[in-house]
Amino acid sequence: MTAPSFASMAAREWRVLGCDPWLLSLVSWVPLLLFFLMWAIFSQGIARDLPLGVVDLDKSRISRALIRHYDASPTLATTGHYLDVQEGAAALRAGEICGLVILPANLEKRTMLGRPPAVDAFVNSQFLLIGKLINSALLQAQGTFVGKIEIAKNLATGTPVFARALATAMPIASQVTPFFNSNNNYAQFLVSAMLPAIWQILMVAVTVLSLAAEQRRDGLREWLGASPVKALSAKFLPLILLFWLHGMLFLWGMYIFLGWPMHGNWTLLLFAQLITVCASLAAAALFFFLTLDAARGLSLAAAYTAPGLAFMGVTFPVTDMTLPATLWRGLLPISHYIEIQFGQVNYGAPLQAAMEPLRHLVFFVVPLLFVCYKARQLGAVPVASGVKQ
Repeated sequence: MTAPSFASMAAREWRVLGCDPWLLSLVSWVPLLLFFLMWAIFSQGIARDLPLGVVDLDKSRISRALIRHYDASPTLATTGHYLDVQEGAAALRAGEICGLVILPANLEKRTMLGRPPAVDAFVNSQFLLIGKLINSALLQAQGTFVGKIEIAKNLATGTPVFARALATAMPIASQVTPFFNSNNNYAQFLVSAMLPAIWQILMVAVTVLSLAAEQRRDGLREWLGASPVKALSAKFLPLILLFWLHGMLFLWGMYIFLGWPMHGNWTLLLFAQLITVCASLAAAALFFFLTLDAARGLSLAAAYTAPGLAFMGVTFPVTDMTLPATLWRGLLPISHYIEIQFGQVNYGAPLQAAMEPLRHLVFFVVPLLFVCYKARQLGAVPVASGVKQ
């Protein structure tokens, strides 16, 4: 009997995908839905109007002006005005506000006498992002207000020139200019990392499910036949093309449709995506051929890919990771890909900067070789009665 050609085997894999509703969903509309959902969650990009409570024990002209400075910040919205500290603290503990500012009773008097009053601020930092934003906004608003007061004092006490009064009030001026993501857009920061993390989970899970479908249908030995490497290659080809297309789509959505900055080389980035797809499929096939069981293979795949976002080094610096976390990160294809993506998108890094993560991705040929070895073994094992392998 003549062995089937590679083209016919690849065509069969396309038909298998089309006939399995679950697999077809996972390689067609489910990734697009997840990508859109992640963007929709963070589409606002910048956190605004975080609720702030104020306890004004002074009720003076200066305290009211300071409250207006808090409210003028786009990050803050003074939604709560409380009569005493206990009432404000209860609202903070109940989650009605994210921060509480207490203006002391002698605020205006001490300010006029040149004795800096103590303005206390309590911030709920259980949510790190919210706490960080409120702290920054409070410091900026209060710094601006204090600067205005000092300038007014200098103008009233013998420094009639505004520029000189400003220089006296603020002898050292500071300016922070971010090189990348200048608007502090959290959609641009988080979504560009979350989409690749979800992409990797889908690639690994679908590969395990696709191999398990062959085990259920006719058994692995029947499917692998006399050419197990050819059968595996035919199985992987449609998945590689589809997942590479998914990668192109989320890059197009972020850096062309949404217009986020892209400073690097598209060809290098797309090539890195292709290598990442192949590496992810190799890891997934390794899990399946180690267990020869869909449930166990998916469990390993979930444990393997779930920490992807945390171990990328985007939300937590790689330099501060422990040794186990660093080792796990090195085993994830997406952690090497994200270095190339951020290097190209943010910095326009040269090819030399991408060589090391590309080499790490190429190392995933090792599990692929083991998968081919296991496939050859299974293809040569006779089928026991009533048991599919």
